[in-house]
Amino acid sequence: MAAPLVVPGRSVTGSGASGREAARPYLGIGLKVLSALAFTLMSAGVKTLADRFPTGEIVFFRSFIAIAPLLLWLRWQGSVRDAVRTRNLKGHVLRSIIGACGMFAGFAGLSFLPLSDAVAIGYASPLLVVVLAAVVLRERVQAYRWAGVSVGFLGVLITLAPHLEFGGGAGGGTGALFAILAAGCSAAATIQVRKLTGTERTGAIVLYFFLFTSLLGLSTLVLGWRMPGLADLALFVVVGVLGGIGQILLTESYRHGDASLVAPFEYTTMLWSLLIGWFVFGQLPTASIAVGGAIVAAAGVFVVWRERRLVVERAREAAAGGARAS
Repeated sequence: MAAPLVVPGRSVTGSGASGREAARPYLGIGLKVLSALAFTLMSAGVKTLADRFPTGEIVFFRSFIAIAPLLLWLRWQGSVRDAVRTRNLKGHVLRSIIGACGMFAGFAGLSFLPLSDAVAIGYASPLLVVVLAAVVLRERVQAYRWAGVSVGFLGVLITLAPHLEFGGGAGGGTGALFAILAAGCSAAATIQVRKLTGTERTGAIVLYFFLFTSLLGLSTLVLGWRMPGLADLALFVVVGVLGGIGQILLTESYRHGDASLVAPFEYTTMLWSLLIGWFVFGQLPTASIAVGGAIVAAAGVFVVWRERRLVVERAREAAAGGARAS
């Protein structure tokens, strides 16, 4: 689970595109699907560890170890120095605080909920982004977006229904609260990232976030950590590496394909969570989780599809206007 970090992609298809350029959007889709798999596997690892280790300890290892693949990637790109330069340290701190709260809440939610349930509830985040974009960023939100958000929230309510009986034996209500809080923080972090991208590089945004959450997780040492054995330590490392690789794959997916094309493949996390939940944890989603998750995913895909249609129509109008002017 991670706050989405959208890097605007370039449209590389067209009548004059070479075979390699025409294939780039498909590369973006493939990277997006792999990033979804990496984050779902990471969440499965977190869920396995959450029964035995405090949330702060998991947050520390997930964030600190993720710095290694990130620095290797930045080194490969030759942009390590650029990654540590910033013009807006306060903005990074704010983004990190929001993101850290989301990470703590998300990991806590995984300790109470089945993996597929936590993933389905997390689908509320993109819907909340639309609302916050209108309120905080003063973006103009068209009617079709509000329609998609309304239908999506209906799906979220259906997803939450089995967990609204607080005091149940499995702590589902508590887990649902943590999952909703994580979704809200993820949406707020996305809005803050949008603000930061005006002056900050992708590497800086991710690096400062990992550093801050590492320090915040480490500060919980005073509350009591457990010494992991070799097997658990290896799982901590895997969780951190998967988190770092997932972030890199996510960033690169938007570099190779337009956001409107790549974004809907985020919903493959539901497929991965169903498979992992079944084979690893022996858990299958209830009917309400399946129906609610499908409604939320369909609403999200509709909004992105409609957005893409509008972009294509505007591009055609602009091209037609340029042709008439010439």
